[in-house]
Amino acid sequence: MNNTNSSDSNGSRNYFVNFNQDITSLAVGCKKGYRLFSLSNVDTLEEIYSNGTEDSCLVERLFSSSLVAVVSLAAPRKLKVCHFKKGTEICNYSYSNTILAVKLNRARLVVCLEEALYIHNIRDMKVLHTIRDTPPNPSGLCALTINNTDNCYLAYPGSSTIGEVQIFDANNLHAKTMIPAHDSPLAALAFSPNGSRMATASEKGTVIRVFSVTDGSKLYEFRRGVKRCVAISCLAFSMCGQYLSCSSNTETVHVFKLEEPKDSPRRSVDEGSWMGYLTNYLPTQVTDVFNQGRAFATAHLPIYGVRNVISIVTIQNQLRLLIATEDGVLYVYNVDSAEGGDLTLYKKHRIDEFEAGAASEVDGARSEPKNIEAGESDRFREMAAATESPPRGAFQFSDDQEYPPLTQNAD
Repeated sequence: MNNTNSSDSNGSRNYFVNFNQDITSLAVGCKKGYRLFSLSNVDTLEEIYSNGTEDSCLVERLFSSSLVAVVSLAAPRKLKVCHFKKGTEICNYSYSNTILAVKLNRARLVVCLEEALYIHNIRDMKVLHTIRDTPPNPSGLCALTINNTDNCYLAYPGSSTIGEVQIFDANNLHAKTMIPAHDSPLAALAFSPNGSRMATASEKGTVIRVFSVTDGSKLYEFRRGVKRCVAISCLAFSMCGQYLSCSSNTETVHVFKLEEPKDSPRRSVDEGSWMGYLTNYLPTQVTDVFNQGRAFATAHLPIYGVRNVISIVTIQNQLRLLIATEDGVLYVYNVDSAEGGDLTLYKKHRIDEFEAGAASEVDGARSEPKNIEAGESDRFREMAAATESPPRGAFQFSDDQEYPPLTQNAD
């Protein structure tokens, strides 16, 4: 899934919002700090943690653990990996340019700069590989699979002029494939939960496509709209893998159902019908529109022009569409998995109430990430155990009472 930052009239970032990998919590960051909310109950939004002492423009939580990666507004080139429940910093790294995105799974931590990607081993934070001189990527568009075993892939734009997706094997550290997804530059990327599929949208914003990561073949094509081009904010697969949601700068959020691959024997247009007869004589561009899937369900926000992140997940035995906006609101819609249609707003939560106070920090950025000294490897012994899948020992990502490693005074 994508994250989102916003800007106020002074050009500084406002609220950062993002869901963690398995949609069990929501992170909100701003100039006053960051907060984490549990998503186990949509009726009452429970705050897990609040830090009102340091401005935050990026906050990424590792599943349900106490491990978070944080980037501040005051030091946008420095990444901090913290144990939020203990209030301590495990380590920090500085980079040659502004950090635009951070992605985590149990094996890898990826830092995205405008023209480079750094792949870290999350167990000891060593840099395993650097992808340099990538096409200019000012929005930090990239995606990392939540699966870290069979399909541990990283996706990023392969071009700044057309919609090419570069798939990189983050386990074995080599390029896997390039998918020519769109004619226009990419606007959004998302992996399916098992990492086998990739959803894409371009800056034109009218068509969403789903590809097989294995061979790059196109599996689905959905039309978001035909009347206007839009700026896609986010693409997100449901945790069950059966739905794909799409949000933009309009008030409408679309939910598509992944019912069958494009090469299924069933045809979108019945060849025996008058429409099937007609499409035999229409240009390919027109018949393509007939064959594109339409939205299974739609939600209409009370606002538009506000960037957001979305997710589809079952909470309390009900399929929900969650929309977190950069202006500090979480919208919850119930999804009828049988009927779809227009969705009704179920709950609205404010997530923008922070305690006053923010810390400033001098940016100590360097041309390369700092390496961990050899003698410091013991500090990450517990971290290595915590990121095992399943984790070794007593640590469980699903148990908020268990803690990831704790190391103080790391540089």
